[in-house]
Amino acid sequence: MRTFLTISHEKQPSAVALGFFDGVHMGHRRVLGGAAAQRSNGLTPVCLTFSQSPKSIISGRDSAFLMTRADKLKALEAIGIEHVYFADFRSVMHLSARDFFTQILTGTLNAKALFCGFNYRFGWKAEGDIKLLQRLCVEHGVRLVVAPPQTDNGEVVCSTLIKRLISEGNIERANRLLCGRFGIREIIRSGRRLGRSMGTPTLNQQLTKGLTQPKLGVYASIVTLESGKTFCGVTNIGIRPTVGGGDPLWETWMPEYSGGEIYGQTADVRLIAFIRDERKFDSLEALKAEIVRNGAQALEIYSSKINSL
Repeated sequence: MRTFLTISHEKQPSAVALGFFDGVHMGHRRVLGGAAAQRSNGLTPVCLTFSQSPKSIISGRDSAFLMTRADKLKALEAIGIEHVYFADFRSVMHLSARDFFTQILTGTLNAKALFCGFNYRFGWKAEGDIKLLQRLCVEHGVRLVVAPPQTDNGEVVCSTLIKRLISEGNIERANRLLCGRFGIREIIRSGRRLGRSMGTPTLNQQLTKGLTQPKLGVYASIVTLESGKTFCGVTNIGIRPTVGGGDPLWETWMPEYSGGEIYGQTADVRLIAFIRDERKFDSLEALKAEIVRNGAQALEIYSSKINSL
């Protein structure tokens, strides 16, 4: 798969998936999968997305995201997308809907088929809707496939819904809608080593800047180290009220890990189930007993879910 930071000319006819695709959730996958399937018809599967959230640019307010660019690229490649364009939204936001269609989609990307969601908008001030897109496609002989809403428990699957689920601690449903596991891949930093003194040494990591903040509490997790080895994790996300903390931190204990120091390495930590709320304990002994109990719970959850998703 090839990645581009500016929109450039596609030499071969293409099938273009349109959208920001934050999270690459099950609704997005209908759109992306449709474009990827056009490889069998001789079209290059292309994803046209943006390096920034269009909503954030328009509103002037930053919004949390569900996955890093690296995770998004990994998901797009697995679906079968061959070319990904992370365009600068500011470079195209002033184009009219018709100009965006003729200059960018058909003129530059050589689109012969377009795939988008039911609520897709395009052009200056989002003037272009699905009806206009349908007319333009008919005029220019471009095939258009509009994915209908994907629902779950009566709710339309969207990035906003999944962010809400994560903030509520409903990580299992969030993961199911994401068709993957929410988490971080960050450097392991040295902490106060209180976990080590209790026999439960932890990996200390900061939440990736801009990523959606999960509900504070303890989770069962899956940890992949730089070695490629995977372990069960007990991840506490919070301010550590028992020992006095500050900004929320991800602290993960791996009950079955017996290797050496790995500070400075990168660990991939994916949440799989919420175990309990964060709370303050009367003593370090009580905290240690609870961590050990949570470790047993996490191992049971890990064993049942390691092969899912």
